[in-house]
Amino acid sequence: MVLIAPSLLSADFSNLRADIEFINQSNADWFHLDIMDGVFVPNISFGLPVVKAVQKYATKPLDVHLMITNPDAYISQFRDAGADWLTVHYEACTHLHRTVQSIHQAGIKAGVSINPHTPVSVLEHIICDVDLILIMSVNPGFGGQSFIPESLQKIKELQALIKRKHSKALIEVDGGIDTSNAAQVIAHGAQVLVAGNAIFSATDRNFVINSIKNNC
Repeated sequence: MVLIAPSLLSADFSNLRADIEFINQSNADWFHLDIMDGVFVPNISFGLPVVKAVQKYATKPLDVHLMITNPDAYISQFRDAGADWLTVHYEACTHLHRTVQSIHQAGIKAGVSINPHTPVSVLEHIICDVDLILIMSVNPGFGGQSFIPESLQKIKELQALIKRKHSKALIEVDGGIDTSNAAQVIAHGAQVLVAGNAIFSATDRNFVINSIKNNC
């Protein structure tokens, strides 16, 4: 079964509660929240107060993606804000195993994300310790970018690594996902798809969500 996680980065922040209620009532599965610090990525999005506000009204799990430096300093705070899944970047963690352990000790699911230039092979020794791997199919920092085609091969490589190592990690893909490429992404092994602009800019948002869940 394919899970859909609409990215609130593309939501209408002047009427955020309405977009939260839309996701609650839709066939989407998770809320995806991108936390950007303007250091690890060249943009600033939102932080703990917004996560807390979303959690107040959300009826589905919060999938929090930390695109920040020193994520270890904020694990407990995001747990307290309502994160059910917390994903950190391989590129941002000096001691990745320790970070993953800290997330699990906080009582939440741990994910690791890799940027487009980072090979799947770096996950060899962490793959059995995590609950999710997030492949960035655009360079992180901004919504509305085009899907990088080479990401399909990375998804395939990741699926092979998970199978070889007997890992139970889910494969999540984020960046440029829409109805034109979702079927390919799923066919290559993705199980969780993040979509932002494709959903929130659509005339019929439910049609987009249902199309992606039904493999287009």
